[in-house]
Amino acid sequence: MADIRARVDGRLLPPGARAPSIRDLAQRLGVSKSTVVEAYDRLVAEGVLAARPGSGFYVAKRVAPLALMGAALAGVDPPPDRAVDPLWLMRQALEPGEGVLKPGCGWLPGDWMPEQAIRRAFRALARAPAAALLEYDTPLGHPPLRRHLADRFASRGITAGAEQILLTDSGSQAIDLICRYLLEPGDAVLLDDPCYYNFKTVVAAHRARAVPVPYTPTGPDLTAFAQAAATHRPRLYITNAALHNPTGASLTAPVAHKLLTCAAAHDILIVEDDIFSDFEAEPTPRLAAFDGLERVIHIGSFSKTLSAAVRCGYVVARGDWIQGIADVKLATAFGNATTNPRVVHQLLTDGSYRRHMEGVRGRLAEAMGRTLRRLDALGLRPWTEPRGGMFLWAALPPGVSSVAVARQALEQGVVLAPGDVFSLTNSADGFLRFNVAQCDNPRIFEVLARALEA
Repeated sequence: MADIRARVDGRLLPPGARAPSIRDLAQRLGVSKSTVVEAYDRLVAEGVLAARPGSGFYVAKRVAPLALMGAALAGVDPPPDRAVDPLWLMRQALEPGEGVLKPGCGWLPGDWMPEQAIRRAFRALARAPAAALLEYDTPLGHPPLRRHLADRFASRGITAGAEQILLTDSGSQAIDLICRYLLEPGDAVLLDDPCYYNFKTVVAAHRARAVPVPYTPTGPDLTAFAQAAATHRPRLYITNAALHNPTGASLTAPVAHKLLTCAAAHDILIVEDDIFSDFEAEPTPRLAAFDGLERVIHIGSFSKTLSAAVRCGYVVARGDWIQGIADVKLATAFGNATTNPRVVHQLLTDGSYRRHMEGVRGRLAEAMGRTLRRLDALGLRPWTEPRGGMFLWAALPPGVSSVAVARQALEQGVVLAPGDVFSLTNSADGFLRFNVAQCDNPRIFEVLARALEA
């Protein structure tokens, strides 16, 4: 019952959707079919499901508050035994706690960031004209930063003028604005399986239908992508461009070309999240470069590479789409901040950011090697060895549940990222995502060893 409720409240099963068959759910959860029948009967009595004789069970035409996604958005404390879902991981990773280690989080340690350079940029901002500190910026955002970003994108083969770039408060806001602009409730959206967990929550928040596409070490499974496109007629496909979250894999050129051909044939728009681009030493293919921004919207931010506090993201798209997305931003957030974009612009143009990222890439490469060796000693194997970045998708020994391991580790002050948090089909319980930059403390692996044994 909890499994079905979580899917309904998280919009993975929207109103009117058919519930999993009794046989399928029994096999997946390892229970008898009679147990599933009784659970479905109780859910019907509660009004969660409706029975259709001869057809099966369907989600009732009721709409639970969006706040019920894991109960986390409702402003109440979640129960101790709440589902281990995306919002569970967000809460655990963001919650302060003395001595808590967070190899499951998605950001670099604070002491890896260019603190002194950021302080210098803020001191320079304090000397700027009053408008920089007191007034709204232009509808598209700080023009000097947009012009500089256009030059950066050109070096990666993405041709876009400053008028095709909209600044946002973050990468997450960029995705939210795009979904507000392009999606209607009930629209299908293709997502990688596994994928960045916030893609799942954003799609659910917009009451769209998330459709999984298996991800491979070279990109999405093209056969499955084509089948999903033909069956569900999706409006969008949202993916990471490179150093895929959580797997660390990167798209190859042949897969990129075939993917764009398939997307064009089925009139699918693609949102390419390139937030990890600066972690790459050697750039891999970008869909926006191949496509020329015809049906690809390119987004990113500096939250992962520069500062989670100095939040600044961007959307790069066709001019007509940018104006529409900018209108949505004006309607929902009114204007643009001036401070963060000015700080980011200074760090990009005074050499601080380039030097910082050169050091980060070297540290990440060393951390990846150390983490691989430590995990190998515990019997965990990498799904693929990433070309860079911070994430490592590791397979647990056969028969071990990542949720069970994560719960055990949390009791000992270590936050892990279980595989099913990233999976639409709940097919990744045998994996954990590790942030290698957060894995230097030996206690992490001592706790992990005890959790695996337990």
